[in-house]
Amino acid sequence: MNPFISFVIKEAKHILRDKRTMLILFGMPVVLMLLFGFAITTDVKNVRTMVVTSQMGIATQQKVERLAASDYFIITATVATPQDAERLIRNQKADMAVVFGNDYQRGNHEVQFIVDGADPNMAQQWANIAAQTMANSTQSLLNIKMLYNPQMKSAYNFVPAIMGMLLMLICAMMTSISIVREKEKGTMEVLLVSPVRPIMIIMAKAVPYLMLAFSILIIILLMAHFVLGVPLAGSLIWIIAISLVYILLALALGMLISNVAKTQLAALLMSAMVLLMPVVMLSGMLFPVESMPTVLQWLSAIVPPRYYISAMRKLMIMGVGLGEVFKEFVILSAMTALLLAVALAKFNKRLE
Repeated sequence: MNPFISFVIKEAKHILRDKRTMLILFGMPVVLMLLFGFAITTDVKNVRTMVVTSQMGIATQQKVERLAASDYFIITATVATPQDAERLIRNQKADMAVVFGNDYQRGNHEVQFIVDGADPNMAQQWANIAAQTMANSTQSLLNIKMLYNPQMKSAYNFVPAIMGMLLMLICAMMTSISIVREKEKGTMEVLLVSPVRPIMIIMAKAVPYLMLAFSILIIILLMAHFVLGVPLAGSLIWIIAISLVYILLALALGMLISNVAKTQLAALLMSAMVLLMPVVMLSGMLFPVESMPTVLQWLSAIVPPRYYISAMRKLMIMGVGLGEVFKEFVILSAMTALLLAVALAKFNKRLE
């Protein structure tokens, strides 16, 4: 049998025997997908709403009934003054108040919204949706057409982001720990006396993780589509192709970390510190890159998940072709080639 294939089979058996590794590899993606898809959500639903009016007439009653009939708002109380509404909001008895003026019945259709602004983004969403819900069908106050995500499901935003985070963390962390484990146990020297070159040994150790990462990618895509209802509007071939480039990039980063770390704990900590915070904070996973300060936007330019998450959102949600994600594909490919070259050169120099 080819020595390279033998090393691949050996490493695959080591991974399959380790129940903790298998639990991390396949348990963490499932749990995080369900958590981000269902528990962590920015969907507007069940907003506790008060009505502020001195008298309830036909016009105000129609507006209130529209709010109550929607899935977004729950009418909890009616109060006479804005001061009463503010007091109840401060006491966490309500999230928003709709204030009708005293002359609303006489044709002055001005409406004020008093909103709990602890979360400014959600507060703005509540006010916008309330205004649109109350507007007349013939004369809408807000004419909003939501492309690609008309139901405004937060899973559409989170699923591509969680794909970028999971593939990066799992591939980089597991690869770095696997190689450091050999050094820590002193078995790397045994491997080096084999007829296979050191570079081939490292590549053979990475191949099983590449196959496992591909399996995780398929699981994530299946869960996203059939469990969370996220569309796969674009070409599945390009989704997988760009994902494979990204997986190779993460594996190369794991090799680079393993070249620096001397213990498995050190490799794990380095992976967490180097990868977790930038992936979450600077990739556009939770916060739009365009809203960040200029310095952080420059810093985010070297964070690979930024480009992968952007490409997946365009391919999965918007259904664009390769031309619209060609920039991200080129940047990820260039980063992968650079990291692979540096990682393999460092390993070759050190192990020989």
